[in-house]
Amino acid sequence: MFLPYPVIEQLTDAQVKSWEQHFAGDGHERPRSIEEGIWRRTQDAANAAQSGWSVDNAGRRRVVHYRYQYGLDYTFPVPRLVLSDLYLFHSCTAPADEIAAYLRQIGEWLGRGNWRSKGDGVWAKGDLRLGVADYDDRPQDERAGRLTPAGFRSVDLCFISEDFKVPRTVRNLPWDVLAGGMRVKGQRGEPTIAPDLTPILDFLPFQVEVGCGTSIEAGIPPLHYLHEVYRVTDRRDNALTQSHAFTLSPEADSLVPEMLLSADTKAPDLVAMFRACFLAEPTAAHRALKALHTAGHLVGPVITHNFDTLSARAGLPEVVVRRYDQKIPPVPLLPEARSLLVVGLHADRRAVQQRARDMGMRIFYVDPEGLVENGTFKSYPIEGARTGDVVVRQGAIPALVRLCELLNISV
Repeated sequence: MFLPYPVIEQLTDAQVKSWEQHFAGDGHERPRSIEEGIWRRTQDAANAAQSGWSVDNAGRRRVVHYRYQYGLDYTFPVPRLVLSDLYLFHSCTAPADEIAAYLRQIGEWLGRGNWRSKGDGVWAKGDLRLGVADYDDRPQDERAGRLTPAGFRSVDLCFISEDFKVPRTVRNLPWDVLAGGMRVKGQRGEPTIAPDLTPILDFLPFQVEVGCGTSIEAGIPPLHYLHEVYRVTDRRDNALTQSHAFTLSPEADSLVPEMLLSADTKAPDLVAMFRACFLAEPTAAHRALKALHTAGHLVGPVITHNFDTLSARAGLPEVVVRRYDQKIPPVPLLPEARSLLVVGLHADRRAVQQRARDMGMRIFYVDPEGLVENGTFKSYPIEGARTGDVVVRQGAIPALVRLCELLNISV
């Protein structure tokens, strides 16, 4: 794989301006020219349906962390959006005999993929470098006091573009996330189901928190698309639990062979989410939020879990809370806000709603409480909606456009 890798071969003047205004530079709470994701899959009694945990089957772990740097490239007659640097880390802990077999398989894939050994467990191909290391006990586990199960070993693979400097604080992020423990799911109460947002009219002004629902309406893939790209979850349903199983064992993981045998073939999948975010345009939902903000009914910035910048491109201030360096990032909840409207977000992972409740704000949700997969609607209830909350089971566009109608605001 050679870098810079083209994501969009030819940008318009408007796209260059959008990049410079919304993605480039350091004037944001997180760098928006970087795409990052972390998954840690562990076996625990609390996630037995997904991890296959049992008394006799425990201790497996898989960690995937990627961090990509994007930029504009002017070496051709027209500017291109490119992936300029890549960091992809993969760690697997499993029974020692499986790790030994895995290492033999990795050696075969390295040969078939024409990687060149540079010594000391480092391999090269094109502009990529690969580090391979195996452990009886990982250093991060030793420092954290996590014991490797008896008879288990670990192997790490780190794909990185040549000369890409990834700070130690970034490399430690997945282990910091792991140390935070499993997320405790919210406890659903008995929220009121309403046909529209009429009840919020008694609790104005409001603040808004948005999840991937608004992005999906703009044509951006749902987040579970990344689960498929990085092979962290088997999207086939468990017939008994309707849950998606974690990919934990080395033989079930296809991400590593995909990268070793042909990173060029895998590359379009790796950049597809960022490409879709960049190409997407604000929808009627974003324009409705902008109109509500202009009218003074929506106050404060959009609290967003999305990295598509669509709210900003609609002319709204926004703050991104989908972060890994802070488990509970600060959010600007305003004393004058009487309610929090949560749009297209399944779980309160950053405790935004809990903090709003603590301030006495009423919570309203807009969410279909389900999604369509392979032509079938599957129920996906909001996790922590409580008694006293209001849920409108609609998409963002119809619900927010209707709210503007109720307030006599033109979108």
